[in-house]
Amino acid sequence: MKNTDDLIVELTKNCKTQEDFNDLFRSLKKRGLEAALSGELTEHLGYDKHSRSTARKGNSRNGYSKKTVTTAQGKLELEIPRDREGEFEPQLVERHQTRFDGIDEKITSLYARGLSVRDIQEELSDIYGDGVSATLISNVTNAVIDDVKAWQSRALEPLYPILYLDCLVVKVRQDKRVINKAIYLALGVDADGHKELLGMWMSQNEGAKFWLGVLTDLKNRGLENTFIVCVDGLSGFPEAIEAVYPKAQVQSCIVHKVRSSLKYVSWKQRKQVASDLRKIYAADTIEAAELALEDFANQWDDDFPSISQSWLKDWEQLTPFFAYPKDIRKAIYTTNAIESLNMSLRKVIKNKRVFPSDDSVFKLIYLAMRNISKKWTMPIHNWKPAMNQFMIRFDQSQD
Repeated sequence: MKNTDDLIVELTKNCKTQEDFNDLFRSLKKRGLEAALSGELTEHLGYDKHSRSTARKGNSRNGYSKKTVTTAQGKLELEIPRDREGEFEPQLVERHQTRFDGIDEKITSLYARGLSVRDIQEELSDIYGDGVSATLISNVTNAVIDDVKAWQSRALEPLYPILYLDCLVVKVRQDKRVINKAIYLALGVDADGHKELLGMWMSQNEGAKFWLGVLTDLKNRGLENTFIVCVDGLSGFPEAIEAVYPKAQVQSCIVHKVRSSLKYVSWKQRKQVASDLRKIYAADTIEAAELALEDFANQWDDDFPSISQSWLKDWEQLTPFFAYPKDIRKAIYTTNAIESLNMSLRKVIKNKRVFPSDDSVFKLIYLAMRNISKKWTMPIHNWKPAMNQFMIRFDQSQD
C-alpha cells in the first residue's frame, strides 16, 4: 500500500499550473463529498451498497439526483444518493444547500469591511467564478437582519456604571430622495470595566421624546442602573435621563466642549486659550476649577466673552467627574471610548456613499461592530478603585 507522500506525488505529477491544481482539488472534493454522502445513506438504510439482497429490508437505494454547489474551488456538480421512500435527509450537503466551504462567512466578512456588492463579486470571482451573484450576496447579508434584531433586543446586565451616547450621520435613500439620518449608539462599561455596545437606533430628529424611547428600551431590556452618562450636548437628553434613571449624573463631554469653545478663536491664540481651558478641567478639585474659570474669564472675556459664559451655563453637567479619583476622570469626562468606535465605523461607512435602506445601515454597522468589539478584551485602566467609588456614592444616594 502506498504511503501518503507517494500518493501525493502520483496525484500531482501532471499538475503544471494553478488551474491544474484547482481541477485536481475539485475532483478530490467531488469524490470525497459523494463518498461521504453515500456513507450517510448506508447508515440511514442499515446495509452496505453491495450487500446481499437478504440484508435489504424495506427501504432501498433509488439512484441519484444531480445538484450544483459553489465551493472554494468553484462549482461542483454532485450526485446526491436517494432512497426509494424519500426519507433520506443528507447532513453534509443539506437538501436546499447550494453553498459550501464558508462562502457565507466570506461574504459577510467583506460586507463588514464596507465593500459594495460589486466589490464583493470582484473579490470572490477569482475563487468562485461567476457563482457569486448580486442576489446571493444580498440574500446572505439580508440573513444578518435576524441577528441584528436578536442582538438589539437581547437582555442586558442590570448595571453599567458608565454609559456613553453619541451618533453617526449616514446618507440613506428614502422615497426616491437621499436624506441624512443619524445612527445613535449606546456604549456601556460593565461592572468589570469592559466595553459593550448596547444598541443602535435611527432617527432624523433627536429630542427628549426620542431619548426617552431609547432609555426606556435599555431599561426594559434589563439595564436597571447607571451612574454616569457621558454625552456630547445631545438635545433633550438630561430631561430623559432624569425620567428613566433619576439617580444618574449627566456628564457633558469636556473634549467636545473645548472644541466648540475654540471654534471662533484665531489660530494665533488657539494654543493659549486651549491651555488655559485645560487648567479648568485638569484642576485637582472643583473649587480649584472654579477659580481657574474665573482666571480664564479675566484673561479672555474682552476677546471671547461667550466662552466663559458657556462654561458657567453648563457648569453643573461639566463637573460631575471631579467627584472621582483623578485616574478615572478622563474615562468619565470624554466620549473617547465611543468616538474611537465611531472612527472605526466611519472608515467602513465611507465606502458606502448612499445606503439603499435603513436595514442596510443596520447590517453594516452590526457586522463592523462585531469585528471591532473583538479587540475589547481589557478593562478600563484603574477601573477597580473607580468602581468602589461608584458603589459607595450610589449606595449613599439610595439612603
